[in-house]
Amino acid sequence: MFNKDNEVKKIGKNFKKEYALVLKKIKEYDEIAIFRHIRPDFDALGTQFGLATWIKDNFPNKTVKVFGDNHVTFTPNGLFKETDKENDDWFSSHKFLAIIVDVGDQKRIADPRFLKADYKIKIDHHPVTDKIFDVDITNTKMAAASELVLNMLLNFKGNYILSKEAAKNFYIALVGDSGRFMYNSTTAHTFEVSKILLNSGINIVNIYNLMYQKDVDDLEVTKFILNSYKVSPHGVAYYVLNAEDLVRLKITTERGKENVNLFSNIKGINVWCSITEDTTEPCYRISIRSRYYTINGVAQEFKGGGHAQAAGAQIKDLTELDSFISRLDELVVTGK
Repeated sequence: MFNKDNEVKKIGKNFKKEYALVLKKIKEYDEIAIFRHIRPDFDALGTQFGLATWIKDNFPNKTVKVFGDNHVTFTPNGLFKETDKENDDWFSSHKFLAIIVDVGDQKRIADPRFLKADYKIKIDHHPVTDKIFDVDITNTKMAAASELVLNMLLNFKGNYILSKEAAKNFYIALVGDSGRFMYNSTTAHTFEVSKILLNSGINIVNIYNLMYQKDVDDLEVTKFILNSYKVSPHGVAYYVLNAEDLVRLKITTERGKENVNLFSNIKGINVWCSITEDTTEPCYRISIRSRYYTINGVAQEFKGGGHAQAAGAQIKDLTELDSFISRLDELVVTGK
C-alpha cells in the first residue's frame, strides 16, 4: 500500500470503474500478454516491462508475456530484457488477456496477434483512433503512458507491492516521454508518481547512464549532424540522414532520431527535427520536437501524429522536404 498524494487520488477517481475492471480481469486470467507500439521507445518498453513485472510480483502464479520487436540499442545494452517469442499456436490455444499500452492505433501495435485475445484492455495517453478494445483508458494529459499505468496501479484496492525492478522500468518510461521532465506535459502528478518510484530505492544515476550513455563512435554521428544541419527562416532546425549516411555512420534507421534534441536549448530554434531514410518502406521517417508550438497537427498532415511537443511524421522522399519544413515555418508564424 502506498501513501497516495492528492493528484494521484483525484485522477484515479475519474477512472474508478475502469481500474476496478482491469484489476478484476488481471485476477481472472491466468495468461496475460502485454503489447505496445512498433519501433519502441523508452515509454513503450518501460511501461510494458514495468507492468509485466508488477503483475508477476503480485500474482506469481500467472504467466505474463511481453510481445513486440526488441530495440536495436536498448535491448543489447541491458536497459530492457528481450521480448517473448511464441508461434501462432500459443495465441490460438490459450485463453489470454491482452493489455495494450502506449498505442491507440491498431496498425501500430507491434504484434497483430493481440486480436486473438479473449479480452482486450488499452491504457494510453495518445488520442483515441481505434475503438476495438473491451476497456479503453485514455488520458491525453499524461506525460507518458507509464504515468497513467502507475496512476492505475496506485489506485488499485488492495495491498500490492511496487518492486525496485518494476519501478526502474516505469521511471525509464516516464523520464523518456517527459523529456526528462522538460516537456509541457509534465505536471504535479508526474512528480508525485516519480516520488513514489524514487522511494522504491531505484538508482537514478545508473538508470540515466543506461539511457543516455554513448560510445565514442557515436561522436562521429554527432559531428556529421553538426556539420550538415540546416535552419529555416523561422527557426526550424533539421538534419537529414539518407541510406548512404546510415551505412557510413554505422547506425540503423531507428537510431537516426537519437540526436534530435541537440537543438532543444538553442536560442532562435523553435522546432527541431530528424529526417531519416527507411529503405524498407521506402520513406523518410521524421521525429519532431518543439518547446512551445503544438506540432502534432502538422505531423498528422504528413502521415504521422503524436503529442503536442513530441511527434512523428513521414515523407515519401526528399522532394517533399521543402513542403514539410515550410509547413512548420507557417506554424511558427501563425501558431496553427
